[in-house]
Amino acid sequence: MNTLPYRPAAAVMLINADSKVFVAQRIDSSFDAWQMPQGGLDQGESARDGALRELEEETGIPPHKVEIIAQASRELIYDLPPELQKKLWKGRYAGQTQSWFLARFLGVDADVNLETEHPEFRAWQWIDPWELPQLIVTFKKKLYEDVLEEFRPFLPSPPA
Repeated sequence: MNTLPYRPAAAVMLINADSKVFVAQRIDSSFDAWQMPQGGLDQGESARDGALRELEEETGIPPHKVEIIAQASRELIYDLPPELQKKLWKGRYAGQTQSWFLARFLGVDADVNLETEHPEFRAWQWIDPWELPQLIVTFKKKLYEDVLEEFRPFLPSPPA
């Protein structure tokens, strides 16, 4: 049984005017996997502030270019596969417990800048929200299904 704690984190499902979701491809991954902006919370930082900070650090999109629409009703959790638990975060965490926010992008595509101080992504795109579970790493599939369920009232209907 795993006794490691979970890393507190925040994440953003960013949607544009067409209700497409922002996803980006990690620099440090050999997988052809995409993810939404997310990351660990700093000591004493609120989940909302952490989500907006991570969004800006990872995408260059400043907080004034987004509007928070909703927050998930609960924290969502994912477990890292055992081989990654030993490599990531110095082996201190089993995975993450994330506070998720749905935000509307108020800017234009030119506002996205992956060339940040500490780049994490190599590419980005807008996708239909219901494509998310197929584009991400297997161990986050359930997490992304939970995110979709949390924000379903704000998203276009899934394809029939």
